[in-house]
Amino acid sequence: MPEDRDWEAYKVPPTRTPVSERTTSVPNPITFFQTVFNYVIDAPVTFVREWIERQQAKNKFYYYHQKFRRVPDLSECLEGDYLCFFEAEAQWRRDRMVDQEIVEIVRERLGACKQREGPNQFQNCAKEMEQLAQVTKAYQDRYGDLGVHGNARTCLMKQKHRMMEERKAQANASQ
Repeated sequence: MPEDRDWEAYKVPPTRTPVSERTTSVPNPITFFQTVFNYVIDAPVTFVREWIERQQAKNKFYYYHQKFRRVPDLSECLEGDYLCFFEAEAQWRRDRMVDQEIVEIVRERLGACKQREGPNQFQNCAKEMEQLAQVTKAYQDRYGDLGVHGNARTCLMKQKHRMMEERKAQANASQ
């Protein structure tokens, strides 16, 4: 390439583009409508929303920590007290769902430990395996063999029969 460049052939673009100033006596209608919208609609709505948020911030309600009161067990209900029977059944169903979730959480923890440890899972996950065995045994003792249509009454009867068998086995062992 030659040393002497032809600057006229390769013109450099201007460094600043000139801005055209538009001056008229008529105001821009868009800015007028924006100002009206901000003062008539947006400002009151924003004020009301901020006021409500301040009121809610004073007394927070954590809905996900709802605690139900414990109702009497089915064994504590009087004969013919159907409302107590219904409440005890609802409490039993909640307890069963909680126990199912506990078993599922312990099972997920064991699966995560096995995935993390790989071939060393039998040594390093022994605590989780023991915990899962205890939790599933407790769940099986309480809710096992009830079937799909299990309810609080059949569960109570199952526990009563198990306690009677344990007492009978204990009496036979002491003789």
